[in-house]
Amino acid sequence: MQSTPTKELVYSDLAGDADLAELVEMFVDELPQRLELLRSQADAADWLALQRTAHQLKGSGGSYGFGQVSTTAAKLEASCKQEGPEQEILAAYEELESLCQRIRAGTPE
Repeated sequence: MQSTPTKELVYSDLAGDADLAELVEMFVDELPQRLELLRSQADAADWLALQRTAHQLKGSGGSYGFGQVSTTAAKLEASCKQEGPEQEILAAYEELESLCQRIRAGTPE
């Protein structure tokens, strides 16, 4: 279920704040581990665990200035919670994975 980033890179709305730049960078640095966890949960069809992880990512994404992450993670969380069709859940997961692969710390050059 590896998707290839094909859209623009995504930067935090807080990237220009020197006081928060280090925190944003830490969030971005931890994303690969979060994506691996999401991927393993999706591969195992563990929708409850996937729902919980999406919920956590929804909150932390917004806190670090990545509103798109919150919105997309909320969609995945809702699909899992409503026990939607597997293909709907996996599509929401793939959308979140694709978005997270495009996230970068710092500011666009």
